[in-house]
Amino acid sequence: MRAVTLFVVRHAHAGQRSAWAGDDRLRPLSERGEAQARSIAATLAAWDPTPVRLLTSPSRRCVQTVEPLAGKLGLRADEDARLFEGAGRAEVVRLLGEVGGDDVVLCSHGDVIPILVDLLVAEGLRPEHDLRWQKASVWVAEGTAGAWGRGRYLPPPDRA
Repeated sequence: MRAVTLFVVRHAHAGQRSAWAGDDRLRPLSERGEAQARSIAATLAAWDPTPVRLLTSPSRRCVQTVEPLAGKLGLRADEDARLFEGAGRAEVVRLLGEVGGDDVVLCSHGDVIPILVDLLVAEGLRPEHDLRWQKASVWVAEGTAGAWGRGRYLPPPDRA
């Protein structure tokens, strides 16, 4: 089986949910979050291998987090509801089964990232750090689909 890299990104800073009056799905990144998204893009665009596919929650803050990377790589960010807040474990299992053979970025939320990371650990991921998922952080899982190896945590750009 071909070696793959999976990048699990938690969306960048989008301000406080309680301060946003509209539909939370439309809450945009803050200026800080926009800077974080550009930094994530620079890091992942320089990674070897670079991602060949970008999947994101339909939430505006997730889409905006991966847009700079999509621009750098000349890729389209595809929205996938299985990465939206509240996605269940079964949905995430199906998604991982579909993307396992590609070098792919998955951008999601604080309630879905733990499910993703736990599933990867169950498939052999050996995290080099304690499990955490701060906003604008990235988990890098290397290995083969269903038999992950090393897992590295990249902290948010402004907290490195």
